[in-house]
Amino acid sequence: MRIVSSLPTIGRITGLLGTLFTLLLGLMLFSCETKSTTMQSKTASELLGNPNYQAISYGGYRKVSREFQPTLDQLKEDLRILHAMGIRIVRTYNVQLPHATNVVKAIAELKKEDSNFEMYVMLGAWIDCEGAWTSSPNHEKEDYAANKAEIERAVELTRAYPDIIKVIAVGNEAMVHWAASYFVKPNVILEWVNYLQTLKTNGDLPKELWITSSDNFASWGGGGSEYHNEDLKRLAKAVDYVSMHTYPFHDTHYNPSFWNIKAVKTYKDTNDVNSLLMKSAVNYSKMQYKQVSDYLKSIGVDKPIHIGETGWASKSDGFYGPEGSKAADELKQSMYHQGMREWTDTEGISCFYFEAFDEPWKSSANPNDSENHFGLFTRDGKAKYTLWHLVDSGVFEGLNRDGKPITKSYNGESELLYKDVHLPVLK
Repeated sequence: MRIVSSLPTIGRITGLLGTLFTLLLGLMLFSCETKSTTMQSKTASELLGNPNYQAISYGGYRKVSREFQPTLDQLKEDLRILHAMGIRIVRTYNVQLPHATNVVKAIAELKKEDSNFEMYVMLGAWIDCEGAWTSSPNHEKEDYAANKAEIERAVELTRAYPDIIKVIAVGNEAMVHWAASYFVKPNVILEWVNYLQTLKTNGDLPKELWITSSDNFASWGGGGSEYHNEDLKRLAKAVDYVSMHTYPFHDTHYNPSFWNIKAVKTYKDTNDVNSLLMKSAVNYSKMQYKQVSDYLKSIGVDKPIHIGETGWASKSDGFYGPEGSKAADELKQSMYHQGMREWTDTEGISCFYFEAFDEPWKSSANPNDSENHFGLFTRDGKAKYTLWHLVDSGVFEGLNRDGKPITKSYNGESELLYKDVHLPVLK
């Protein structure tokens, strides 16, 4: 035998190296593809109802007027804080002002800076009636020019950031009758929902985008017969899901039957009584959810129902404060937040909890108005009682709001907190 014949030729070596290179390249491409797929943007159907993707309503306003828009850096500060506490979907309310657009841009920048940063948006498009916010609003007609411009802004932003914006909500509490300054009838909301659905059908918006309207439970059929009409039926069939609001907090004043509970001798202290009260409040929200669900079933609509808003204020000097229903304090806020999260996570319901941070513009004339105190954080970045455990665990370490680290409200002293906890009349 010839020894030389057992040695590989130059051609054979080249072939082997080529094969090896091809295999390595294939493995690299497979790895990249797998990673890309893993990091791929989620759809609304994958996000909503998924307890791993917690939701919250977000406004980044620090001042007593929305004329003072938060900067991109301020929005990024807030979004990092929310991301650290497990929030993955934020809800905005209008595109008229720069805020929502800048929130989306801030998320896009954070994603570029950190491949592990994941956040999505439920984008609100504000809808008004003719003469809204004047002394003579016309609820029979819409402000067509303003509404069309608002919808088009929402469309443009969604087209630019389809990986971030997963829901467009047409109107906010626009159909509920007590929104006397601006409400419209369901046919107006239906008009714009259908318009957006047509854009999806034509390929002018992502087909996976979900369209809804976010409104009071009564407006979605959970209220009286005055809300039950053919336009509402058509709207319920047109949306991809129903986004309903429920506020037992407000009903501690307006409908307090569930609030003025009977005293039970076995409840020995303030915590026990408050726990009973807040279980009753959560059950009240469950009841309103069921009322909407029952109405939708009665009209042959089988759509997901998620909670577009619910919350509990931590302070009030009005209807809900020490001289009113005594509902507003951080202890009750914490109990309600925990109860709502537990229920909705278990049932596969997304809950856009209202809200992330206190916003002082809501009632600029009265700093102690409840509307200014629905946040889980104070304006200056103090974590309220429901988040104290996250401060203790170091979740917010290294994070700041306007240069201030995230610390506990009341300096973390429970004794100080309980001085602001009041009990309603026990019958």
